[in-house]
Amino acid sequence: MTLSIRNQLPGSVTAVHPGEAMATVEVHLEGGQNLTAAITLAAAEDLALAPGTPVRALVKSTEVSVATAQIEGLSIRNQLPGTVVGLTTGAVMATVRISVPGGEVTAAITRDAAIQLGLFVGSDVVALIKATEVALETA
Repeated sequence: MTLSIRNQLPGSVTAVHPGEAMATVEVHLEGGQNLTAAITLAAAEDLALAPGTPVRALVKSTEVSVATAQIEGLSIRNQLPGTVVGLTTGAVMATVRISVPGGEVTAAITRDAAIQLGLFVGSDVVALIKATEVALETA
């Protein structure tokens, strides 16, 4: 299956924490980072997620924010450090390609934000992804 979702990060489940309606799923990415996904409990059960299950974490580029440093005191669970390897700006929006260990993450942000952050190819940045914006796919 081919998907339009740009960010597809392979890894394996390390823990599943079920709640009443939702579950948080901890994923160890092939690049060595850890990622948290918050999905429905029904989805976690349908996918039969358990430690060791291989998955791909899927995140739309419009759901990735960019920071110029790690941020403390933030509710966003996923902060992936990397380096800008591509930057395309238009009249309104910018596409930022970020190399992270084991792969690449693309963020779609406003042109103004890219300018205010001073982004350029080679910038050290952090990709920020809310756990609720991470979908999981099993093979």
